[in-house]
Amino acid sequence: MVPFAVSERISSIKSPIREVVVPAKKLEAAGRKIIFLNIGDPNKFDFDTPVHMKDALKAELDSGCGFYSPSEGDPDLRKTVAEFETKTNGKSFDVSDVLITSGLSEAIGFLNAVLVTKPGDEMLVPGPTYPPYIDYTKLNMGVPVAYRTDEDNGWQPDLENLRSRITDRTKCIVLINPNNPTGAVYDEKTIREVVNIAGEYDLPIVSDEIYDQLIFEGRHTPTLKVSGDVPVMLFKGFSKSYLAPGWRVGYVCFHDPHGRLEKIRDGFLKLARLRLCGCTPVQRACIAALEGTQEHLVETRRKLKERRDFAFKRLNEIEGISCTRPSGAFYIFPKVDLSVGGWKDDFDFVMDFLHAKGVVVVNGSGFSTEFGKDHFRSVILPQVEVLDEAFGLLDEFMRTKKKRN
Repeated sequence: MVPFAVSERISSIKSPIREVVVPAKKLEAAGRKIIFLNIGDPNKFDFDTPVHMKDALKAELDSGCGFYSPSEGDPDLRKTVAEFETKTNGKSFDVSDVLITSGLSEAIGFLNAVLVTKPGDEMLVPGPTYPPYIDYTKLNMGVPVAYRTDEDNGWQPDLENLRSRITDRTKCIVLINPNNPTGAVYDEKTIREVVNIAGEYDLPIVSDEIYDQLIFEGRHTPTLKVSGDVPVMLFKGFSKSYLAPGWRVGYVCFHDPHGRLEKIRDGFLKLARLRLCGCTPVQRACIAALEGTQEHLVETRRKLKERRDFAFKRLNEIEGISCTRPSGAFYIFPKVDLSVGGWKDDFDFVMDFLHAKGVVVVNGSGFSTEFGKDHFRSVILPQVEVLDEAFGLLDEFMRTKKKRN
């Protein structure tokens, strides 16, 4: 019998971070030991949601707040976010400027559904980039256009390349800072230049700063600090810095000096109403994250920096592997000499490594076919002992492949 038809748009959609798990789980079910280094979930390792947040969630559940909250988000959480981001960015936010989403992935979906007004509209995203920025654009019949980030310059945006990729179909410029997958932290001069380009071409900026409190050296420059009168949509949430990925709470703050984002914000709100609301008790508990102690961040950054230092050193010791040192987030994005093993591409390398050694990493081309190819992404979340085991297996793998070739 002929299978039922589905939308052609679905055929182009992939989730490289999750799809690599499918063959890995089959190997695990067959009795193989598997080391998962594919997903940025700190709570899968030795990190945990701060106690005061968990206590707040328990209290909310006990209070019986299982009702629908407003579609735009719990009013008290929106107020808390507005106050927190006003202090953080030096720009004034009102409650009406804040929308609560079910994780930032929902915000990315909203963004594309609203901005892609006709087939072929373009979203300018960093290359490499977080995959939903690619796939939600395709799902809405838009075109994700990657601008180069320079590996030899710490994965900073290549400003001339960015400028060259702007067309009359470009709808916005996306910044991810700190960056997923490279761990790059963009310097203030670069962000100012991106803002200038956006202003020159009359484009809004989407500034994804969900890792902004996970910096190992230097400092993070919020885009809004230097944005002037350029419209900015700030994307943030509680999954990463607040170690609550499964809570699925993100938010968007609209900074709109001249009212240019009004229709876009209305579009976001319409989509929020369509899905009714986010999880009420979890939203309420997230108030404690911003109002409570931030002490967990000290230990979180310490552990991540130690693991970053180890991963950077160990990976660069492996023949055929090289990588730039990440300055934030919890990823590392090494380059692979594919000629060592005769792999046809980075996905072939990732699958071969998985089947040979039982280690799950993500192929770099999943983050950009142009600027991510010949790389892979690994998390640096596990304890050093686990990273040592995984990268030791990688070392053995590369040595074996070199002998055979």
